[in-house]
Amino acid sequence: MPRHARGFDVEQAYEHLRKRDRRLATWMKRVGPLEAQPGWRKPFDPVDALARAILFQQLSGKAASTIVGRVETAIGSKRLHADTLSRIDDTALRACGVSGNKALALRDLARREAAGEIPTLRQMSTLHHDEIVAALTPIRGIGRWTVEMMLMFRLGRPDVLPVDDLGVRKGAQRVDGLEAMPTAKELLARGEKWGPYRTYAGLYLWRIADFTAEVKRATPRSQE
Repeated sequence: MPRHARGFDVEQAYEHLRKRDRRLATWMKRVGPLEAQPGWRKPFDPVDALARAILFQQLSGKAASTIVGRVETAIGSKRLHADTLSRIDDTALRACGVSGNKALALRDLARREAAGEIPTLRQMSTLHHDEIVAALTPIRGIGRWTVEMMLMFRLGRPDVLPVDDLGVRKGAQRVDGLEAMPTAKELLARGEKWGPYRTYAGLYLWRIADFTAEVKRATPRSQE
């Protein structure tokens, strides 16, 4: 069974995309080379990461961090797992600022972890990224996008394209000079050209969307 390393050669990915897509290559030159993601080299705990993803949903980073800090204090641990989350009841979770839906999601995550349904990091290394999506999206509160972010920024899988992400779609719109953002289906077909480095293409599409937004904000109205 093949094992998947965390991360990939970004120089090789850059050269591949530059040769395969002239439109994207033009933007890549403007943005410059993108370095490997720091999360690829950091210790990574899938269950803890999923718990934090649940707590961070639909909140600002500051507000979510405050709530996570309260939960950590309440359970007496910085490790969010079935064994530590069992130290706190739902009333105490709500007192920490955790919504009812998120509390249910955390309980479902803990239950699935205890039942052995959550792949470990070692197990994930032998799974295709679609298999990881299939294993994790049944968890309450965990959608495909959340798993794709884990695949891209923590597991460093090279060929993941989050076609439902607004920033990625905006970037693709800029690259191709479209009047409207491509649909997820259209972007999925467009991304075939970028394989097997669709992750690296996605990182560029985010930067391109941000880059064009920054240029627009910096342009005086008289020059628009």
